[in-house]
Amino acid sequence: MEIKILGAAKEVGRSAFLVSNDNSNVLMDYGVLLKKEPQFPLHVKPKDLHAIVLSHAHLDHSGFIPSLFSSSSKFPILSTNPTIELSQLLIEDMIKISGFYLPFENIDLDKMVKCHKNLEYRQPYNINEINITLYESGHVLGGSTIVVENSGKRIFYTGDINTRGSKILRPADLDIDEIHLMIIESTYSQTNQIPRSQAEKDLLEFAHKIIDNGGTLFIPAFSVERAQEIACVLKANKFPHKIVMDGMALKVNEIMLKYPEYIRDPKVFKKYIEEVEWIKDWKRRKRLIKEPCVIISPAGMLVGGSAIFYMQNIMTSENNGIALVSYQGENTPGRMLLDKGTFKLNGRIKKCLAEVKQFEFSGHNSRDELFEILDRIKGNPKVLTVHGDGNSCIRFAEEINEKYGFDAIAPDSGDVFKI
Repeated sequence: MEIKILGAAKEVGRSAFLVSNDNSNVLMDYGVLLKKEPQFPLHVKPKDLHAIVLSHAHLDHSGFIPSLFSSSSKFPILSTNPTIELSQLLIEDMIKISGFYLPFENIDLDKMVKCHKNLEYRQPYNINEINITLYESGHVLGGSTIVVENSGKRIFYTGDINTRGSKILRPADLDIDEIHLMIIESTYSQTNQIPRSQAEKDLLEFAHKIIDNGGTLFIPAFSVERAQEIACVLKANKFPHKIVMDGMALKVNEIMLKYPEYIRDPKVFKKYIEEVEWIKDWKRRKRLIKEPCVIISPAGMLVGGSAIFYMQNIMTSENNGIALVSYQGENTPGRMLLDKGTFKLNGRIKKCLAEVKQFEFSGHNSRDELFEILDRIKGNPKVLTVHGDGNSCIRFAEEINEKYGFDAIAPDSGDVFKI
């Protein structure tokens, strides 16, 4: 087999990897890198593809797939059912709010969804002598790691992985046998996040403090998984005050409730999510901002969505609080709020009077956990470190080589490897 790096090389975004043998071309992920001007992975000809395997729904993995359906090409998209439903939701939203050019439209997204083929975890799929198997990744609902096998050679692609699991998801399944090439994320390869139990404790203390002072706590959170995780954390810790959810997170709630088999404890999840108030009209929204409560709503980096309405009301009082529980990308409103305590409204930069704190609730593995994955790997694989900033990918590859003796490389876009 041959593998070509089309994206996510020394960067977080536009993940895309092309696996080929003599008869087939299989694409693993095809995402976007959302900046002021979005960046796309290297081009592949749709007519040359035989299948796409999608690890999970996040736009940096799924967001450019519709571009492959703007022609008459037709090939299967392999993923779990929750992954394709969540991908459709996120891509529709990207098309709707994009103030930039995208080389595809909703009609192409519809074609993509029609070509979907559901794969359950550990259910092999064969296409022209290439075997594809998905394993549970622990990252988001329906998220997968991918094993591709041909002529006795096996590639393991972690996608985004979480071996801890969460309040909602089971840990990643690492029972994958011997491999010959590994593509591993490097997002937090140089960082150990604080333990999840500590992050939960800190968030609860902050929430109690704000509401005990008569304020409102706003938690902008990614609509897929993070918003639901935060709601479950508060409910599991018997938080006594009102919790509400708004925005696209409500549509995600509905999708998640459809697929209980992908959830760690579906009965508990259903109970917690149904106990939270779902906000569906402006009248209620306007009353809420004057009540002591916790409001969970996208967008996680404060780029659009109902978050803008909540920010312009919550930021005006010192009694209120804003808890940032999602990654804050460079040049985003969330990063500006975190670094400078200011927020842009109607073209004007204003000081935020509410107390702002950040809490680590990442769905990715930390440094030690990434090494624990490598400890469990069988075989002597070549390792490609991707999905991290330049230093994280390069240093991680060096450390893997030093510790395990594996041939580890931080590849560049366009690099090709053979096994």
